[in-house]
Amino acid sequence: MVRSLKNPKKAKRKNKGSKKGEGSSSSSMPSVAAKVWQPGEDKLEEGEELQCDPSAYNSLHAFHIGWPCLSFDVLRDSLGLVRTEFPHTVYCVAGTQAEKASWNSIGIFKILNISGKRRELVPNKANGDGSDMESDSDSDEDDEEHGGGSGSPILQLRKVFHEGGVNRIRAMRQNPHICASWADTGHVQVWDFSSHLNALVESDREAIHGGSTVFNQAPLVKFSGHKDEGYAIDWSPLVAGRLGIAKTLFIYGSQHQISWNVDPNPFVGHTASVEDLQWSPTEPYVFASCSVDGNIAIWDIRLGKSPAVSIKAHKADVNVITWNSLASCMLASGSDDGSFSIRDLRLLKEGDSVVAHFDYHKHPITSIEWSPHEASTLAVSSSDNQLTIWDLSLERDEEEEAEFKAQTKEQVNAPTDLPPQLLFVHQGQKDLKEIHWHSQIPGMVISTAADGFNILMPSNIEMALPANDASSMKGCMVWIRLT
Repeated sequence: MVRSLKNPKKAKRKNKGSKKGEGSSSSSMPSVAAKVWQPGEDKLEEGEELQCDPSAYNSLHAFHIGWPCLSFDVLRDSLGLVRTEFPHTVYCVAGTQAEKASWNSIGIFKILNISGKRRELVPNKANGDGSDMESDSDSDEDDEEHGGGSGSPILQLRKVFHEGGVNRIRAMRQNPHICASWADTGHVQVWDFSSHLNALVESDREAIHGGSTVFNQAPLVKFSGHKDEGYAIDWSPLVAGRLGIAKTLFIYGSQHQISWNVDPNPFVGHTASVEDLQWSPTEPYVFASCSVDGNIAIWDIRLGKSPAVSIKAHKADVNVITWNSLASCMLASGSDDGSFSIRDLRLLKEGDSVVAHFDYHKHPITSIEWSPHEASTLAVSSSDNQLTIWDLSLERDEEEEAEFKAQTKEQVNAPTDLPPQLLFVHQGQKDLKEIHWHSQIPGMVISTAADGFNILMPSNIEMALPANDASSMKGCMVWIRLT
């Protein structure tokens, strides 16, 4: 992010799509020296505005499905396990937070023609055109020139009525048409969206665009045992049909959802509300939970209803956790005080298992997720309206920095107090709520906020190819209960 004097007659005018990237000031208008923008520390002066440099992204698009969505999930598809060529297609499911309870719905949608281009990490020449991003995406003309697709992305949407706002929605990894939602009414429901996904798969580029029709569909199961709303819900990545939910769990259902059973005995260990839950990526009986009590608990369902380990993780509420699928000993957590920590679970017996702690964000962490393609990389979103991407393997290298500046003729001096692990900062969305990596498109991150969704692929993120992860639906449906 740079700041420049774009139009002296329009003081304090902000670009709607402001993001952080390496940029340069316009050569065709009066300007001041380019300066790296530090969110939360720097302030706009009269006549200044924030500019986004599109060259910081391989792809950047914005869209919305109507009402804001607090939660969404990316659906696994059959278009290829590793997709690197533009244009891309993605499938998602999201739950709305409408003005009135009766206006809420779950959106099942497909986005076609996500264009972009793969940029060089070290450009041949500095970009001095003062590029501005007023639209929702990168330049379509630029994409056509480089074979990355042309035209705007196409949104195809189908809506299913949902009673109350959706706090959290998750799709089963092994069978992505099966989704679970937790409403602000306290109801937990499991849905089969196979008919809607089949319609999206079979649709052409123009069909069912807009999604004005809201379908009435009965859930496979509706559990009303919660008096309060919640957020902690997660499908097991190893046992198809096993679903963990804080404050209520164990619902069993056959592979064909013929019968269901609720375990009446909850897991007990936290002293306050449970905020998030994550199943182990390698141990089918183990999951982790975090709570307003500041603790993280590790549970083994074979050992009873008490936690195997309880850790005092943060001084404030622990809002979110994420378990590293490529390095299963690593667990990251985000707190209400804006900090996030990474723990090596192998060090629990030694006492202090924290291997990294960051206080970069100054407002609550709202979402955190490890990359499914690179073990040292994770994405974080915060109430400070920043989406940050971190690479824990990075260390400051002054010689490498000097060489890069020489190659790019970089005139901007980056602040020396930024953590060297901070790889990318994305801005422009208001009230960021949730982020997810796309497991089949390396480097793609999708985020939701009060003003809609963003799809972004930072140009400085190089991802290794993921391992082949083929799973099949089998066994019974299981929900686990926490208090």
